[in-house]
Amino acid sequence: MNPFFLPSRRGALFAIDHPPSSAGEQAVLYIPPFAEEMNKARRMVALQAAELARSGCRVLLLDLYGTGDSAGDFRDARWEFWLDDLTRAVEWLAGQGCRRVTLWGLRAGCLLALDLLHEGRVSADRLVLWQPVITGKQMLTQFLRLRIAAELAGDRGRETVASMREQLSRGEPLEVAGYELAPELAASIDAQNLSPPPQNVPVYWYEVASVGERPLSPVAATTVDVWRQAGIRVEAEVIKGEPFWMTQEVTLAPALLQATMTAMQTKPGPRLAYTPGAALRR
Repeated sequence: MNPFFLPSRRGALFAIDHPPSSAGEQAVLYIPPFAEEMNKARRMVALQAAELARSGCRVLLLDLYGTGDSAGDFRDARWEFWLDDLTRAVEWLAGQGCRRVTLWGLRAGCLLALDLLHEGRVSADRLVLWQPVITGKQMLTQFLRLRIAAELAGDRGRETVASMREQLSRGEPLEVAGYELAPELAASIDAQNLSPPPQNVPVYWYEVASVGERPLSPVAATTVDVWRQAGIRVEAEVIKGEPFWMTQEVTLAPALLQATMTAMQTKPGPRLAYTPGAALRR
């Protein structure tokens, strides 16, 4: 793997390039989850990237603006900045000779992937969605509850999700679990919903459960049904494993790695054309 800094409009973005074992046109862009979930998932993501590279895919891992080792502080992060970062990443992949790009998202990264497609900034060969967040509003509520839990542990317990949302609505930032959340970013997250991709983009949807075989969660099953009724090819599966993006210790879900490799072996869609300095287009 080759770590480097990718130039962007707001500062250098830390990236790791996993070049393929043999020359090819297929690339995978990983889109990370929100806040501390990104750090907890790094081991699983690194293992998956290495396997994909060995299979002949070029894989790009990226710390979005204001996160990880990229420029900016988390309080400066904005949803639209992250969309710009991902567009720049796809352009970089195209510059390396990649004409087929798979968007691989984890949790909130799935929302970013779909928004990227809806805005027409890039096109994709396929979507690989790991434990996708269905609604940004629900995810943000769960994130705010981390602050409530910390206050209860400290015997304070005065705030509620409603009071924190009121603070954000007044334009005041809010510190949650060591992350200073800007009101603008919170509002953008609240507005996100996992809406269907273009019909020509197949979707591989994976949930992780620590128990044995079980069906998709009800909200996921409903979303998948709606997408299929819209003519979208969706392969959905529940994988046995630990929720590695949220556990205290580093955990893995080996079956998820294998399922993703199987998804990447499916026949790709049309090649993508590339114009230097622009995002990939059909």
